[in-house]
Amino acid sequence: MSSDEEYYDDGEYDYYDDDEDMMDGTQDEDDDDEMELDDADNDDFKVMPKSRRRPYEIDYESLSQPAVERRMQEDVDHISGILGVDASTAALLLRHMSWNKERLIEKYMDSPATVLVAAGVDVEPSPPPRSAPGSRRPTRAASRLLGIGVGVNATSPPKPPASFVCPICFDDDPALRPLALACRHAFCAGCWTAYLTSKITDEAEHSVRCMAEGCALVVPDPFVRPLLDPATLARFQELLVRHFVASDPSLKYCPYPSCTNTVSCPAAAGKSVLTSLVPIVSCGARGVGADIAYAGDDAQGKEHKFCFGCSVESDHRPVVCAVAKTWLKKCRDDSETANWIKSNTKECPKCNSTIEKNGGCNHMTCKKCKHEFCWVCMGPWQEHGTAWYSCNRFDEKASLEARDAQSRSRASLERYLHYYNRYANHEQSAKLSVELYAKTERKMEEMQISSTLTWIEVQFMKKAVEEVEKCRMTLKWTYAMAYYLAKTNEKELFEDNQRDLEKAVEDLSELLELPIEQESIPILRQKVTDKTVYVQKRNEIVLDDTATGFLDGRWRWNVRLEGFEEPENAEF
Repeated sequence: MSSDEEYYDDGEYDYYDDDEDMMDGTQDEDDDDEMELDDADNDDFKVMPKSRRRPYEIDYESLSQPAVERRMQEDVDHISGILGVDASTAALLLRHMSWNKERLIEKYMDSPATVLVAAGVDVEPSPPPRSAPGSRRPTRAASRLLGIGVGVNATSPPKPPASFVCPICFDDDPALRPLALACRHAFCAGCWTAYLTSKITDEAEHSVRCMAEGCALVVPDPFVRPLLDPATLARFQELLVRHFVASDPSLKYCPYPSCTNTVSCPAAAGKSVLTSLVPIVSCGARGVGADIAYAGDDAQGKEHKFCFGCSVESDHRPVVCAVAKTWLKKCRDDSETANWIKSNTKECPKCNSTIEKNGGCNHMTCKKCKHEFCWVCMGPWQEHGTAWYSCNRFDEKASLEARDAQSRSRASLERYLHYYNRYANHEQSAKLSVELYAKTERKMEEMQISSTLTWIEVQFMKKAVEEVEKCRMTLKWTYAMAYYLAKTNEKELFEDNQRDLEKAVEDLSELLELPIEQESIPILRQKVTDKTVYVQKRNEIVLDDTATGFLDGRWRWNVRLEGFEEPENAEF
């Protein structure tokens, strides 16, 4: 029996060959070389080769879309060889099982027909041909269960209908090109193209079922590809890659817009390791949108760095994912707004309306319910007698508790604002690096014109700007970590390292803002170079010490964090 797809063409049945190669073999090979962090042409910043990986670094591999497609094809070939099915069927089965090869093989061996039907492959069990004793197991040509056809013999197709009317657009043009899957639900080629394009571009579907109502047959890739225009075909291929990446916990798609690269990081595939390391990776590309460059050390734009373990789309070292997510949630929600209200307002004792005091008199009258009360003790004003501007009830227990609660709320708010303001300041400074880059490039051109330095020799300014931006991102997250650290000797040492790095970064930023004077260019170059190297070392010290602390388990927290022990004494 044949297991090939069929379609109607010019009034006669043709048979779709599923054995065709479903992957585009003409795609270019990707360049998987790692991007160098230091410019080999700049002698000012030569460093010794690294003998070992630092505690805050993690092993990963950057993959382009063609590289991921090759991995997909390897899995398809593997399943096709083991199960004895064609490549199109193997691809549908893998997508149905979320690319879990072991689970697919196990379930397929238990009940092939059940798996094929569940995956949207049209099969109707029929008795396999009898084989001679001692012969090998049936192959695709001998077993109906291992194909995706409908049992139509390829050598004797059925008679085509006298005329065809598309059930979607009701076109009955004799020149119409009808197409059908193995279920024999025929539609014109135009309707198929419109349907597949809509499903792929509008609904982001990678497994599209037959247009007929109630039909569960999935359209195979060899049927889909010839009907799509190049842009839709590229989108379809991207959706297949995204599904493959999403099904593998050791892979993650680059979150930057328009980037199609993927990162493989098996070391960060499990959640248990996220309490001891920060899996910051780079997909190897730079830039955003149409300006993305995928290879080469001279590529312009910001490097695509992101966290492999959480949804934070930036480098949040030195804090682990649990701290980063907790801090961002605190900054986003309305908890601090409520905290401000508690610190600066009180509620009417009668109607509970929120009231802000805007004068010096303690005699308050609620605008809503007209209730008169004392702002200090919150008691009815009638009980104060004639003491209009004083209150003799400060020693009452209720008043003391109210004042203590307000003091604690105010202290908590001030503590939060202390860390948040510094966090936001470094974040804003890092965002302004674009303007700083432009100013630095103009200074580099000015230095090249007014001195004997070449363009390569003035690159020390660009290196300095890049180091400042990187260190400000580190400093930004150190304040988030310091906010949640419990008061211990370890926190004091952490804040000492934080202070040294912050001072070094500010000194380097000040040097970059100095005006260019021709006679002072050599001195400025030496100062900027020395300070850049020092800032780089201070940043490595902060990252090294913090990462080692997570590995050793010596950090203690003042709040409950996912994956860590409960705090002994909460500060707030």
